[in-house]
Amino acid sequence: MANTYSQIYIHVVFAVKGRESSISNKFKDELYKYICGIVTNNHQKVYAINGMPDHLHILISIKPNCLLSDLVRDIKANSSKWINQKKIILGKFQWQEGFGSFSVSESQISKVINYIEKQEEHHRIKSFRQEYVDFLKSYKIDFNEEYLFEWLE
Repeated sequence: MANTYSQIYIHVVFAVKGRESSISNKFKDELYKYICGIVTNNHQKVYAINGMPDHLHILISIKPNCLLSDLVRDIKANSSKWINQKKIILGKFQWQEGFGSFSVSESQISKVINYIEKQEEHHRIKSFRQEYVDFLKSYKIDFNEEYLFEWLE
């Protein structure tokens, strides 16, 4: 796409199936590197990646020809396959269906990176459910609680 100039930043959030706490500190750095490789191989860029045992946050920039849903599908499918082939956890690992994606302006990049890097601190105060619902509300995204991620109670 000659003469096409863009800067599209997206904060992506998705959860482990059933919101199980499957992502342990033992392998999360290796998982994050693997996911960064998937994004890079799709010709996009990761600015920040972090999460908790039950969910993940990624700040990426995408080119205009990138279909975000295809990129997230590739991230989830390939990382699940990698986790299962390496037998990192007992049983079968899966990501939950769906994801959240939130546009980020250039002026907010450092704030979002800081937010992603400090996930452990945020979740001492706020649950993932509350965090996710707050994102949906602050971005004025219509949603039905019935169709949000499966929540273990």
